[in-house]
Amino acid sequence: MCGIFGVYNYYGDPHAFRQRALDLSKRLRHRGPDWSGCVVADNNIVCHERLAIVGIDTGAQPLTNEDESIILTVNGEIYNHRALERELKNPSKFMTHSDCEVILHLYKEIGSEVCGKLDGMFSWALLDRRAEKSRLLAARDPIGITTLYIGRISAHPETVFIASELKSLNDECDQIEEFPPGHYFDSTDGQFHRYFKPDWWDPERIATAPVDYAHLRQSLVAAVRKRLMAEVPYGVLLSGGLDSSLISSIAVREAARISAVAQSDTEDVDSRGTRYFPRIHSFSIGLPGAPDLIAARKVARFLKTAHHEYTYTIQEGLDAVADVIYHLETYDVTTIRASTPMYLMSRKIKATGVKMVLSGEGSDEVFGGYLYFHYAPTASEFHKETVKRVQNLHTSDCLRANKSTMAWGLEARVPFLDKEFLQVAMNVRPEDKLCSKDVMEKAIIRRAFDVEFADAGFTPEELAQGPYLPQDVLWRQKEQFSDGVGYSWIDSLKDWAASRVSDDQMASASQRFPHDTPETKEAYLYRQIFEQHFPQPACLQSVVRWIPRTDWGCSSDPSGRAQKIHEQAYE
Repeated sequence: MCGIFGVYNYYGDPHAFRQRALDLSKRLRHRGPDWSGCVVADNNIVCHERLAIVGIDTGAQPLTNEDESIILTVNGEIYNHRALERELKNPSKFMTHSDCEVILHLYKEIGSEVCGKLDGMFSWALLDRRAEKSRLLAARDPIGITTLYIGRISAHPETVFIASELKSLNDECDQIEEFPPGHYFDSTDGQFHRYFKPDWWDPERIATAPVDYAHLRQSLVAAVRKRLMAEVPYGVLLSGGLDSSLISSIAVREAARISAVAQSDTEDVDSRGTRYFPRIHSFSIGLPGAPDLIAARKVARFLKTAHHEYTYTIQEGLDAVADVIYHLETYDVTTIRASTPMYLMSRKIKATGVKMVLSGEGSDEVFGGYLYFHYAPTASEFHKETVKRVQNLHTSDCLRANKSTMAWGLEARVPFLDKEFLQVAMNVRPEDKLCSKDVMEKAIIRRAFDVEFADAGFTPEELAQGPYLPQDVLWRQKEQFSDGVGYSWIDSLKDWAASRVSDDQMASASQRFPHDTPETKEAYLYRQIFEQHFPQPACLQSVVRWIPRTDWGCSSDPSGRAQKIHEQAYE
């Protein structure tokens, strides 16, 4: 991934504004430390901060066509770029080996329909200068794995600013909104248009397809496979929980397959940039003795990964919170709790030379894995909640995974949010996903990878490779990351906030913060720190707080241990 920044239809002299644009783009350089680019065209400015993963020798951006009438800046990865290149009807001269350049050439042929053709995670802005008035087309991936914001100045509403993060806009724009996932913006009419319209998107449409375990498994394997497209060393984030362990197990198998293919002449690896590295690296973090560290160690031994285990102290975590909030651009409690150890781990990972990791985000939303799903009153309500959670991932787990890692120029890819996998998983009837006192959460994905489950539909070839995971890992109870790094982490955050926020401050919280008033001292403290970084009222509009369904009778505390079903629930 990278950082993108652009100004469309600038109201003043764009050449005079160029240095200011470079300064605003520089605020994103943590996302793209490898190279920077800037193009001024007419009264438009397009900037790029590059993290080189694919096409590392020739993929500098902004990208242009031969006569520079179309300019493109992209953050993300396009996994089906080769297939899209074959779809081009007109001969096109590719200037780079980047997987993103196909967007430019396909746009020339089909315009805004290019958005729905892309399979990947992306945010991009394209400037088309061929008409008398330039056209801006900008788009964000279907679920919002990458981050993107759009800003304006009320005195100059015809000017549009685009940036990967809020921090590049907050000093320049008095109107800022999060760019909605699955949409494109077209300056022709000044509107957002939804291009991602899967049949499962409507929460009122209850899925009816019975689970096909083999299809579910094969879809996830395919999602991991396409995400191994990289020319740099990569690894996996391994907490030892179900989701990260499954992704790690599949990645190890697929890396071995890539190696076998690379050593033969019988098949071509269908991804430019795919490289085989001798051993998958896995990474975990926690307080000393944390549940996740112990579980991850066991999985790493089973998978034979090159495992890296990091510990941090409570004080190191507390010292990082202000920086975490600056990078996250949110004051949401659960996101900050989980992001802090992920932020610390990402810095350690980048120091090893690894630039891309696979992560397990999204599974809990897709399959109803959070412990509060045990309280769902009906199957239909269970299903509606999964759809809504997937639709809002861009405000929480996607935001965390993207910004915690990209703070250090590390790219995180999330196979569970592959759009083809989602098409399979989100159409499974909720009766097959329900959890209860007798059925563990996410049972269907566990069964799909359980070689001891008769209905999983394993082929003889799959069975010959042995189990994906040990049984006690495959069937480990859901542990939220902020809990799994050590139970004293959340407790210490609460104590820290209690020591810094007085009872009098809490009593007048609604006067201090009339918008989205914090309800706990921890939330109050995060809100204070957020407004130190982002004091403009416009910056509040993109923040959404994550809370369980209290109307289902469960705790409002986002920690998994706040739910009675947890084996180590709060007293």
